[in-house]
Amino acid sequence: MKGSLLRTIVQYHRVKMNAINEIIKEMWSNTYSGSDIDTIEIRSESAISNATGRRSYQYRVRNYFDVHCSGGANLIQRHFQVVMLKGDVEVDMKGRCSAGQKVLASLIIRLALAETFCIHCGILALDEPTANLDRENIEKFAQNLINIIENRRAQRNFQLIVITHDDEFVNYLGQADYVEHYYRVTKDSRHILV
Repeated sequence: MKGSLLRTIVQYHRVKMNAINEIIKEMWSNTYSGSDIDTIEIRSESAISNATGRRSYQYRVRNYFDVHCSGGANLIQRHFQVVMLKGDVEVDMKGRCSAGQKVLASLIIRLALAETFCIHCGILALDEPTANLDRENIEKFAQNLINIIENRRAQRNFQLIVITHDDEFVNYLGQADYVEHYYRVTKDSRHILV
């Protein structure tokens, strides 16, 4: 029974990672304007040990997030890394990409995770998503968000919340027929929010 459950979990993980990487590949190719990176992927390696008598899952995407969950009978460690691909050459992104590439990779990974695991979740929030991105990548990223909005239109409870100081990004999003409202929040001379 335990072996069957473990195989099922590993299979589920493999299916979801493939789905995430397909979404990442599509979004990266539609967004990134440079020619030095064809795509990015999340790679994982696992190690299984019966030494501790408990099961532990460690999910790591270097530079992006760490989650730790534990319980059960075996120790399973999963190490993730984000790699960039140019042709057939695979290189770890850590220490080899610009701040803009890191931000774009982080945004695309988050959107891919949301598209894979939170399809029925009604809210997607982004805080300053265009920090460190150049104009061309900002425009293409806005188009990716418009595509997500388009795909989620039929979902009754879907809302996209974007917090930004980037007026051009708001204009790109506003060109779509799907943006119903946006609010500009400012402070007056007495520092009162308007």
